[in-house]
Amino acid sequence: MLTAITGINWGDEGKGRMVDLISQEYDIVARYQGGNNAGHTVKNERGKFVLNLLPSGILRPNVVCVMGNGMVIDPHHLDGEINKLREQGIEITPANLKISDRATITMPYHVEQDGLEEARLSKTGAQFGSTKRGIAYAYGDKYMKKTLRMGDLAHPEEMKAHLADLLEWKNLIINGAYGHEPVALEDMCAWLDTYGTPFLPFIKNTTSYLGKVAAEGGQIMFEAQLGALRDIDFGIFPYTSSSSTIAAYAPIGAGIPAHRLDKVIGIMKAYSSCVGEGPFTCEMFGDEAEALRQAGGEYGAATGRPRRVGGFDVVASRYGVKIQGADEIALTKLDVLSYLDKIPVCVAYEIDGKRVEEFPAGPALMRAKPIYEYVDGWHCDISNCRSFDALPAAACVYIEYLAQTTGANIKYVSVGADRDAYFVL
Repeated sequence: MLTAITGINWGDEGKGRMVDLISQEYDIVARYQGGNNAGHTVKNERGKFVLNLLPSGILRPNVVCVMGNGMVIDPHHLDGEINKLREQGIEITPANLKISDRATITMPYHVEQDGLEEARLSKTGAQFGSTKRGIAYAYGDKYMKKTLRMGDLAHPEEMKAHLADLLEWKNLIINGAYGHEPVALEDMCAWLDTYGTPFLPFIKNTTSYLGKVAAEGGQIMFEAQLGALRDIDFGIFPYTSSSSTIAAYAPIGAGIPAHRLDKVIGIMKAYSSCVGEGPFTCEMFGDEAEALRQAGGEYGAATGRPRRVGGFDVVASRYGVKIQGADEIALTKLDVLSYLDKIPVCVAYEIDGKRVEEFPAGPALMRAKPIYEYVDGWHCDISNCRSFDALPAAACVYIEYLAQTTGANIKYVSVGADRDAYFVL
């Protein structure tokens, strides 16, 4: 069984929590794209964990985790993330963590360039809201074939020669365009030796490894970062990530392109949240937004930034369900809405005086205004409910309403942050 866990919306839907939950049924969890701009939060009996690079299955002792070729990996950050988890009692060894030799290395100069460009754009108000972790620049260099890969660490002399060529070009930008101090070769070599070389025992050909597991009937789960609306091709361009967040890319980004998915589980939040710049049609403001933000703890796990929040967006979610090809949906954070008497739902957009129910692309989305309907709330704590029948009637109606309007097959419903705070429909 090959299953992808993907986001339906803008990201921050609760993928890490659901991967941790469902991964007990799988042998392998593989991240197939993104970098340490991800922030997957998992709360279990051991405590609270925030994962940026590591697959969320790392908290399951019998699960092997794979960091696929579609990722961009900052070894310095990965080293810190692993050490923190080890301090929390999580065992991480080459036996339960495999890193693709084809994964791109996020270098310090990628992070530096990210900050320099965001600072330049901020002067005109045109910034993207980057996490400033170098993700776009690592991916950009990858597609220009001007980068290093994790497998290069096994060949230090060849890597140094290649890096020298890369820096000659990169400094034309860092120093020539931005006027910043040029990047020194010896500094980068020392950084790679300090943070990259220790990962050599973890690095392997994940295509061969995953292919063998799949051929033997193993259960493989693919974990995405962000959601459909941040996909480089199908998201809200240019306010997207720099990789493909779509489920169809999962086998490619993990390392087994010859295989097809058996199932796609989409993660969809019971309301809307968004980090970063760009159009967000259903956005709330003022006290209304702050109340929802506080109720949902909507602050970025990777950055700590307050998330933009709003009512559930039917138009965007229906699009996300379709683009991801979601067979099943996990609805998360239903309990957050328990304080509301009336729940706002954006059922359509108004664009240039016309009602629009299909998610638009391009400048039209910037002009979109939300058209709301209001659904009765339940105004009571549901965090202890462990079945659909245990929910108040209004909560049942809300779930059914979302399923009907988005065309989603809602199978899992999360009613709290704890590992067992969910039920299956």
